[in-house]
Amino acid sequence: MRRVVVTGIGATTPLAGDAMASWEALLQGKSGIATLEQDWVAKYELPVTFAGQAKIAASSVLSPQEAKRLDPSSQFALISAREAWADAGEPEVEPERLAVDFATGIGGVQTLLDAWSTLQERGPRRVLPMTVPMLMPNGPAAAIGMALGAKGGARTAVSACASGNEAIANAFHRIQRGEADVVVAGGAEAAIHPLPIAAFAAMHALSRKNETPEEASRPYDIDRDGFVMGEGAGALVLESLESAQSRGAKIYCEIVGGSVTSDSYHITAPDPEGAGAARAMLDALEQADASIADVEHVNAHATSTPVGDIAEYTAIHRVFGAHTENLVIAATKASTGHLLGGAGAIEAIFTILALKQQQVPPTINLDNQDPAIPLNVPRAIARLQRPEAVAISNSFGFGGHNAVLAFRNI
Repeated sequence: MRRVVVTGIGATTPLAGDAMASWEALLQGKSGIATLEQDWVAKYELPVTFAGQAKIAASSVLSPQEAKRLDPSSQFALISAREAWADAGEPEVEPERLAVDFATGIGGVQTLLDAWSTLQERGPRRVLPMTVPMLMPNGPAAAIGMALGAKGGARTAVSACASGNEAIANAFHRIQRGEADVVVAGGAEAAIHPLPIAAFAAMHALSRKNETPEEASRPYDIDRDGFVMGEGAGALVLESLESAQSRGAKIYCEIVGGSVTSDSYHITAPDPEGAGAARAMLDALEQADASIADVEHVNAHATSTPVGDIAEYTAIHRVFGAHTENLVIAATKASTGHLLGGAGAIEAIFTILALKQQQVPPTINLDNQDPAIPLNVPRAIARLQRPEAVAISNSFGFGGHNAVLAFRNI
């Protein structure tokens, strides 16, 4: 099996318009959550009036033609992928050896719902010809593949909030098996729209802290009451170690594990025993040839839901036992909100940077930690002590999907 490294990163998040600015804002304990100012919030009397909107204007980065022909999810994906590609030094690779694995949880939902409104209000002749290409879930992967000339296959993982991690795991294994030399991998989401907000609110998944939006996402806090929707994208350039070394590329770290499992327990609720999530963590560590004692840092899924946070703690303790108290946990959704299919990708980037810089960002809004979740979750920047240690990043999604990535310095 070939070794796989990360040579480029890119992101647009509710914190900032690029990866490093997002990371710096995270280290500073900033929040990307704010009250929504769109007219439709009042028009539809939405019960939730805030979210984490991406801090970038696509029109300032993409050409007018690109922006016009892409759903916002594909816009974010393309912006982050180009950033990652430039960060990697634009590797020269045969098109057939360059691939894309890019995820989304929902796809072009804004395009779909806006087209439905157009049909109702103005008739079928006013529906845009590009509606289908814009709304299809493989739109982000296709846009990236065409922009970079990738001919090694463009695949789309769709596994709810585990999608981004699953896409990165797929890319990792594709390079391991020798099917590609370079893969652009990640995830994107742009679902801040009246219907998704209303739908998530109807199932009591969202926080209702409308008066204090920047404090609403509070993983592990006793007063958590649901997640906060976010939007954006994260992209990684994964490359075989041989390819990266041959061109003298900057290497962030090595990706050493990528596991995907499923609970088959409930369509929305996690298995309270944490069996599937635990198995994903253990499988990722087995792929990494690492023991539980080798892990120092975990970027937790930690969505700020009452049930989900406890289920993840149960899974972590099931895996690590007494070593759990030695783990340094980050719950970065406190700052970004939940990017759904894009969450795993930006959190993988945060995990990689924490590993490279040997510092874990603070988890904000953790004012009164739930005693049922006795994890070590720093409220200020925490220094890691073992540069050789493994870091893992967890993502779990509706449908019982679990995807875990493992990284190590090189």
